Amino acid sequence: MTPRPSLVMFAIFVGITLVVTYWASGQSQTSRGFYAAHRRIGGLQNGWAIAGDYVSAASFLGVTGLVAFYGFDGFMYSVGWLVAYLAVLFLVAEPLRNTGKYTVADLMSFRLRGRGVRAIAALSTLAITIFYLIAQMVGVSALVNLLLPQLGDVAGIVAVGVLMLVYVLFGGMLATTWVQTIKAGLLLLTALALSLLAAAHFHFSLGDFFGAAAAVRAGGASVNLLQPGLLFHGTLGAWNLISLGLALVLGTAGLPHILMRFFTVPSAKAARTSVAWAMALVGTFYLTTSFMGLGAATIVGKDHIGRRMFAGQAISYIAHHPQQETALDAQLERSGYIVPKVDSNLAAPLLADEVGGSLLTAFVAAVAFATILAVVAGLTITASSAFAHDIWFSLIRNGHGDETEHLFVARATALIVAAMAIVLSIALRGFNVAFLVGLAFAVAASANVPVILLALSWRRFARFGATVGMLAGLISSLALIAVSPVLMGKHALFPLENPGIVSIPVGLIGAILGTLIARDRESEAMFDQLQVRAVTGLGAEV
Repeated sequence: MTPRPSLVMFAIFVGITLVVTYWASGQSQTSRGFYAAHRRIGGLQNGWAIAGDYVSAASFLGVTGLVAFYGFDGFMYSVGWLVAYLAVLFLVAEPLRNTGKYTVADLMSFRLRGRGVRAIAALSTLAITIFYLIAQMVGVSALVNLLLPQLGDVAGIVAVGVLMLVYVLFGGMLATTWVQTIKAGLLLLTALALSLLAAAHFHFSLGDFFGAAAAVRAGGASVNLLQPGLLFHGTLGAWNLISLGLALVLGTAGLPHILMRFFTVPSAKAARTSVAWAMALVGTFYLTTSFMGLGAATIVGKDHIGRRMFAGQAISYIAHHPQQETALDAQLERSGYIVPKVDSNLAAPLLADEVGGSLLTAFVAAVAFATILAVVAGLTITASSAFAHDIWFSLIRNGHGDETEHLFVARATALIVAAMAIVLSIALRGFNVAFLVGLAFAVAASANVPVILLALSWRRFARFGATVGMLAGLISSLALIAVSPVLMGKHALFPLENPGIVSIPVGLIGAILGTLIARDRESEAMFDQLQVRAVTGLGAEV
């Protein structure tokens, strides 16, 4: 396909969101407006925004690609991310809204008075956010190869980084919320359309559709994508699946950019409404990933995903002369195109090209770009709030900085975080984005979730326990990722690709042992106040 339709549609989306950003910029001149949109976002809109923040490139591109390549096992990512919202609804949504102000560290430091707790919570937020940012922006490289192969994926990553900074620096949380809401609507519409078109290819016969998925040709052999074990096989695969499941289900309750959305609503009731709407929207979307992924595998073909990214005669020629694919790759490369051999992130756009033609592909690619922009904007504002509010304003300035200084530091932090994310994304491009996000969930589940739950439920929980727990979870998860097959390949010292099954218990045990070692009477005394605030919200705005 020619890049023109995609660029036009993407330009329309960017134009609309830039107008929204300009409108929101006048309401983001205070820290309350910049971080929490003055707490004026309703439950329904916040639910759509949460869905827009949560259903990221990892879901649309990554999970669809994993289902296309690994079938049933790839769908486990969808199941894990959907079930995770039950933990958010029942454990953290309401008390977090009532006890916090702008960040997750507010909740911890309200009860566990101490500079160390807030500092470590802020560092944990920065680590998780940057990990997640990298995963989203890696998806940009695949889309740039689809839209503008002559441009190069590095330039595409930089362009998306600059755009996300515009949303954050000028529009704050209000603009980010509207961008996420618009994107969620577009993405859900796109996913439903692709699912229906994939089903229409088999005349809406589920029997024919799943029958084709049970006999997909790949590498000259027939593969049953409905059978478990393609990705998680053997004893090691079973442990990988358990570790991934723990990370996905528990990690959402510790993701700073999701939890921060509960500070934008006016009441605990609105927070519950937000989660209910988000669950319905997210659940609908994740059901479509199975149709999109299996549709890509059966209609496009597993062996062609990642190659068939060029329109017109090239795609048609490959479809009818697959044995000439290598020669065509060489010809395209001589013409300056980047031709990856396999890129599972391209399953959804290539399905769109097959079932809807170049116009639908253009729309899908533009929506995928919009998805990445919306999510990275939310992540960037979360990272900037962690440093500006928790470290600079609360620790370095002891709460004495004025609004101008506060906002300047927040925006400067956003610039630095964006630069780091761009550099690291360029280095890690080529990884499946859903896989990378799974690692971010493991870090969140290990470092944040044990401390949040113990702070809300255990009277004796102490500052030293929170410090040890967060550090143990953060360090163990990052260290295990560093020595896992993700980075070390066959030379890995830790056999599992996701560290959750080890690092989550390490974080929990560290928090419990730290509490038992050093009793903290002041934190115990604050437990009743925390409970009153968690239930009623009294004093949260003071």
